[in-house]
Amino acid sequence: MSKEKQLIQTFYTAFKARDHVSMAKCYHPDAVFRDEVFSLKGEYIGAMWQMLCERGADMEMTFSVTETSGIVTAHWEPTYTFRQTGRIVHNIIDAEFEFKDGKIVNHVDRFNFWRWSRQALGVPGLVLGWSPFLRNKVSVMANKALQTFINKNK
Repeated sequence: MSKEKQLIQTFYTAFKARDHVSMAKCYHPDAVFRDEVFSLKGEYIGAMWQMLCERGADMEMTFSVTETSGIVTAHWEPTYTFRQTGRIVHNIIDAEFEFKDGKIVNHVDRFNFWRWSRQALGVPGLVLGWSPFLRNKVSVMANKALQTFINKNK
């Protein structure tokens, strides 16, 4: 197993254990993270994982890590209660990674936002989950929640 694949295995094992400190150590200081909601750099990435770990008390997750021709990817499926609505979400996420100095420098998570929004938000997600309007609104709210979380934990 390559060092990069082992790093990603360590990352998701830590996530399953809600060990955000170990997760953050997997990232390079210049790291960038993107998904359907967040676009973060540096220490904000660790803060996001800390927030998700602390708020996801009922989260269960499966994951697999693969390496093909030196490219490491992961498939992970968390199931959790979406805090804002109390609805159960089973998300299906595919992750891609780039590495620098033995750490993650670029991490992109992709998932079907409409599928997620139908589960998390119910009827509004079903009706508007395909729209840039709802995606932007969720992104703004999530980033505001992250900033509030960071300010409380300084």
